Amino acid sequence: MQSVRTIYRTGHGPSSSHTMGPRAAAERFAGITLEAESYRATLYGSLAATGKGHLTDAALIEALSPKNAEIVWKPEITMPRHPNAMMLEALDGSGMVISKQTVYSIGGGAVACDDDPDIEPQQAYSLSKMSDILGHVSKAGISFSDFVYLNEGSSAREYFYNVWTAMQQTVNRGLSATGMLPGPLKLERKARSYYMMALKQDQPLKEKGVLFACALAAAEENAAGGRVTTAPTCGSSGVLPAVLFNFLFTRGTSDRKMEDALATAGLIGNLARTNASISGAEVGCQGEIGVACAMAAAAAAQIMGGSPAQIETAAEMGIEHHLGLTCDPVCGLVQIPCIERNAVAAGTALDLAALSLLSEGRHRVSFDKALETMLETGRDINPKYRETAKGGLAEHFLQSSR
Repeated sequence: MQSVRTIYRTGHGPSSSHTMGPRAAAERFAGITLEAESYRATLYGSLAATGKGHLTDAALIEALSPKNAEIVWKPEITMPRHPNAMMLEALDGSGMVISKQTVYSIGGGAVACDDDPDIEPQQAYSLSKMSDILGHVSKAGISFSDFVYLNEGSSAREYFYNVWTAMQQTVNRGLSATGMLPGPLKLERKARSYYMMALKQDQPLKEKGVLFACALAAAEENAAGGRVTTAPTCGSSGVLPAVLFNFLFTRGTSDRKMEDALATAGLIGNLARTNASISGAEVGCQGEIGVACAMAAAAAAQIMGGSPAQIETAAEMGIEHHLGLTCDPVCGLVQIPCIERNAVAAGTALDLAALSLLSEGRHRVSFDKALETMLETGRDINPKYRETAKGGLAEHFLQSSR
């Protein structure tokens, strides 16, 4: 299993799969084709279907500048390896192709290429199933975060501190911003007004309101193309920061405990990516918001003093109760229903953490089985509900607005 550090990537939204991944791939391709006079990027499947709403073309043009880049859209063609596919071509002065590369944006900002299918990323963990890790930490008498630190090395704590700092910066920017989000929906930012209103309320509405406002703040920053941290994706980047802010707001939780919580949450996200998927184009929003909820529930359970078994229970419920969640972004934008889903999932994560602490860590469905089910369910979901904006809310919104 790869390093947890690949779960948290800080960059510009609105989509880790559609913006961060393609941008990184294009920058790498440009770096190895310096002789090119211009470029052509052909987008396929889901990457093409919602690429304009996700600013994929803008990200590619910027990454390949100052040389010209032509963007070709082919949403009707789905490549067999992954729905988010792109062919990058380097052209000479006469327009002839001198180099090309097929790239897949596989979720969370990560990419894979056809020309290096046998090259495995560096593996940081010998264990890649929750059952094995749970058995190991129980036998060793250590926490999940201890397990992460042992595998990630001495710089891991500093890394998680930087992640927490970046998340705080995103939320604070979102809580200060006003105005309209980009795109045809003309959606007004709500985070600042919700936050100000929440502070005037009595408990427990004040705590809930601040939680919701923080989730909206990060999600709105993402929708505006601001700088966010994947957790595990850009579209779900408001869930975990909001839950951590809740503990900062209500308990004054220390940075050290936040680092431990991020380590545990990252392990949960890493297991989900390894054994299922965090790509909305591949498994629907259960792979984004569902996994984000599981990560945040695990983080909250740890901060609340949960045992590894209770933390595993919280994470399992986060997956189990989002099974089948579709990805149907209206107008292909990461706005409706994406922004509100971050707030709802943050509230759910706190509830699941509390529920897990009452359970003593005893439950029938394991986290591993929940992930297995999520992957199978995602493959069964009709493609129009997997980030193509061709069904569900996306389609019915268009019908109602005609």
